[in-house]
Amino acid sequence: MKTNYDKNYYVVKAEDMKAEYNEQGFAMTELLPGVYDGGIRSFKCFLKAGSTVKPELFADKGVILFFGKGEGALTDQDGVHPITELAFYVPNFDAYNYEVYAHEDMEFIFNIIEFNQWDKQTYDSWHIRLPYFRLHSECVQYIQSCKGPHTEARMVLCPKWFGRVILGTTRANGEGTVEKGHPAVHQWNYCVGSSDFKMSVGYKEKNNMETVNHKAGDWSFIPAGADHDLVSDPGKEVYYVWFEHYTNEKEFIQD
Repeated sequence: MKTNYDKNYYVVKAEDMKAEYNEQGFAMTELLPGVYDGGIRSFKCFLKAGSTVKPELFADKGVILFFGKGEGALTDQDGVHPITELAFYVPNFDAYNYEVYAHEDMEFIFNIIEFNQWDKQTYDSWHIRLPYFRLHSECVQYIQSCKGPHTEARMVLCPKWFGRVILGTTRANGEGTVEKGHPAVHQWNYCVGSSDFKMSVGYKEKNNMETVNHKAGDWSFIPAGADHDLVSDPGKEVYYVWFEHYTNEKEFIQD
């Protein structure tokens, strides 16, 4: 697993994610390829209105989808799940096919997660029922000291629900998250809604924080350890999906 990075954060802007559609109206491009070799690859997907895609299935890898833009529907063995807002889906590996239909132009993130022996051991011991579909409004809210008093945070996947990943959201106007670096997890951020906020990353005690503006559709990666603030100015929105991966699988399984 990669542990030394030459930057405190990595960003790909929405305007730089090029969609090359196939004949079925679907496009897929990898996000920040080669930056992280710890077992997760993420792709931005685009689906034109009226089009359908059946995502690839994996027997030995986990998949998590974030539906960030556009309305549609996901159909699996449980039925039809309307996608009318930010939504999340975890398929049951390769047990069943599923498909996504776009009522309007859609964008979503497709994450592929390697399951090593520690992930498998945790999963075999206890996990959520799959497939798992949730609209954002159905996810439970949580309170965290690093977030502003009017910041809404929701939990999508709790620790050990699905291997070594955890997943949630943060949304606010004029505030957000001011967080000390966490060496236990790497973090990705997917900006949604009307996002227009500043992300500052570095080490405050070294006075080396770097700042980048984030808007809807952007994607960023913060290696484990760095301090990070994700905050909007008054009248502007900070709204992002945070996606984390534990760095030490042995300690994770033993906790």
